[in-house]
Amino acid sequence: MCKIKIINGPNLNMLGQREPGIYGSATLSDIEKMIQNEAEKEHIETAFFQSNSEGDIVSAIQAAQTEGVDGIILNAGAYTHYSIAIRDAIAAITVPVVEVHLSNVYAREDFRHISVISPVCKGVIAGFGPASYLLAMQAFIIKGS
Repeated sequence: MCKIKIINGPNLNMLGQREPGIYGSATLSDIEKMIQNEAEKEHIETAFFQSNSEGDIVSAIQAAQTEGVDGIILNAGAYTHYSIAIRDAIAAITVPVVEVHLSNVYAREDFRHISVISPVCKGVIAGFGPASYLLAMQAFIIKGS
């Protein structure tokens, strides 16, 4: 059975309230339930983690190495654009990471066009709302990672 860890960064706990015109009305709990429902159909074990703290996210990424995780789906939120610590944590592990974003970051402010974590991720999926997570999960199913 494939095991995927879904890690969400700062402000994603505010989904459903936070800028619904950009992020939609689904809460993080709604998205986790959607992922869990699809994962069960595919016989995938999931683990969810959210933190507004950079250090906690780094620790969650590092822990994946010893937890028998086959892949990480990471929405690092704003940390995507400047967290070298998260980038280095991804680079330090052998577990593949898929970077996800709910919104199309390239259709937004210029500073959101730059990701310091993309170069150390297996791939990036952005702009499909909550389905971005499902597309990332499919990438692990297809690759057999």
